[in-house]
Amino acid sequence: MEPHEFEHLVEAHYGDLYRFAVSLTRNPDEACDLTQQVFVTFARKGDKIRDRSKCRSWLFTSLYRDFLRQKERSKRVTSMDEDGLELCAGFNPSEAAPTVAHHEAREALFSLDEAHRSILSLFYLDDCSYKEIAARLNVPMGTVMSRISRAKAALRARLQVGPQESPEGINSNR
Repeated sequence: MEPHEFEHLVEAHYGDLYRFAVSLTRNPDEACDLTQQVFVTFARKGDKIRDRSKCRSWLFTSLYRDFLRQKERSKRVTSMDEDGLELCAGFNPSEAAPTVAHHEAREALFSLDEAHRSILSLFYLDDCSYKEIAARLNVPMGTVMSRISRAKAALRARLQVGPQESPEGINSNR
């Protein structure tokens, strides 16, 4: 891969990969390290990818696998400060201040276990389709659908909201 092609790839995907990493790690510094590491790995192994249209999927899958390996090695609990939560939620200081419901929903999301949090982050925060999530996580689409369903149920339970009274967007299907 030519240097300018690699630079273009980084520019095109760094932001999305970083947001995904933040949703997994709940720590902006660890997310930055994880995101940079996936590009280092790509620089070493990316030439083995025959179909360049699959680079994005490869990057997300590799980042997720690196996260799982890192988590397995460290077995430590991380917390996210308020700045990290704002970054992950796409906070824009020029916009109106988030509502109490926004803070409660965000807190409920980040209180979920990593598996539920990551699948909902991909679906709602990164606006990925079931097919895209399946490709990124390297799992069947049916698995994605069932994981999203279970994660939504867990989020509803955290928010203590009945199924009929779901927050806007929670019951949307793609």
